[in-house]
Amino acid sequence: MASLFAKKSIADLISTDKKEGGHELKRNLGRFNLVMLGIGAIIGAGLFVRTAAAAGEYAGPAVTISFLIAALGCALAGLCYAEFASIIPIAGSAYTYAYATIGEIVAWIIGWALILEYALGAATVSIAWSEYLNKLLGGIIPYEWCHSPFEVSTSGIHGLVNLPALLILFLITLLLIKGTQESAKVNAIIVFVKVAIVLIFIFVGWSFIKPENHTPYLIPEGTVGYEGFWNHGWAGVLTGAGIVFFAFIGFDAVSTAAQEAKNPQKDMPIGILGSLLICTLLYVLFAHVLTGVAPYTDFNDPTKGKEASVAFAISNYMTGYGWLATAITVAILAGFSSVILVMLMGQSRVFYTMSKDGLLPPVFSELHSKFSTPHKSNWILLVFVGFFGGFVPGSVAGDLTSIGTLFAFILVCLGVILLRKSSPEINRPFKTPLVPLVPILGMIVCGAMIFSLPTSTQLSAFLWMIAGIVIYFVYSKKHSKLNR
Repeated sequence: MASLFAKKSIADLISTDKKEGGHELKRNLGRFNLVMLGIGAIIGAGLFVRTAAAAGEYAGPAVTISFLIAALGCALAGLCYAEFASIIPIAGSAYTYAYATIGEIVAWIIGWALILEYALGAATVSIAWSEYLNKLLGGIIPYEWCHSPFEVSTSGIHGLVNLPALLILFLITLLLIKGTQESAKVNAIIVFVKVAIVLIFIFVGWSFIKPENHTPYLIPEGTVGYEGFWNHGWAGVLTGAGIVFFAFIGFDAVSTAAQEAKNPQKDMPIGILGSLLICTLLYVLFAHVLTGVAPYTDFNDPTKGKEASVAFAISNYMTGYGWLATAITVAILAGFSSVILVMLMGQSRVFYTMSKDGLLPPVFSELHSKFSTPHKSNWILLVFVGFFGGFVPGSVAGDLTSIGTLFAFILVCLGVILLRKSSPEINRPFKTPLVPLVPILGMIVCGAMIFSLPTSTQLSAFLWMIAGIVIYFVYSKKHSKLNR
């Protein structure tokens, strides 16, 4: 049993990429690139899709409080991520941190959970990308070719496959294979555009806020359609936090690029915490305006604003700003593209590190001879993510993404406490304040959000973890370089 909890030494982790000769990931990302990567991953489907879903189904106008609760959990976990990223500046994110502090079996479990975060996160956003593309094109794409087989329209048409989702996943995969620096440049341009559009919506929409849409702020008990315990009041706000939490998953994706940062010890904490702070402010303002412009019940009505909710709110409640609905749809499409880019990059880097450790087959760490990117891993990911993007509803993939992320956050918070006790002498360029209070609070807040998610989501995630443990004992444990 001891080998299940075998740990990699910090010194070995840090020296890993120095021993690879010319076959390592290139360090070409600066502080600005890292912040842009964070914002690129954070502002996307979470803001433009999950905000309306959380408000319409659970939290009402108090979705702003849901964002603050989710941000609190992220901030607490983000401080822990920042410490680890400054100590262990290599690819792998929470997987690598767990390997150094808790042991191999936990590292495997967290790596398996990160598949829910990054791969299913990319799938969820590709589905949202498809919805907004169809909105932009006036709904010309037939329902059956832009929805999964598990979805049925109000007129009884069954979906077959989500082709636009598969298209954007394919194009982003090609860009990622071309190179990290090129991807970062494209991402920075997209971030500028979508942040500008978000700010325009906030400033223009503020004058269209109707106070009655914010009254009452919490969904009252007994409201028709919101009878369940988790569908109204403060319980609904907490459920909403678990849903909009999806909107924050990008900040930890920054840590997966640590092995490609020029000065990771100093720049990683800035990239992680800076992107999180900027996006939290934008999220709260955006949610306040969106629920003030349109009544939250519209966002739970399939005939109104359930799909492409922001464009719906502008078109129906902001007279004279039809052009903004079109502009924001274009910006959202670009924004979703950057989220997919960072999620797929993050997943391939986690696979790269797990493969280097022997826990996954060598194909996942093979680098392109010209571009120095894990191209084979990118192609395999396209097949896996494409399955969920093309054939699974967005709400299912989104909730699974949240639970996988929250689980990873809990283990990172635990890892900080364990590493402080086991290796107090390690140089920490960035220190998480108030340890163990901050990590413990992070675990509590993230655990509460997991508990608030639908039981079906919790069960699906549990089955996913069981499958991961089976794979570990069948393949990974036998091939682990550390155990050998």
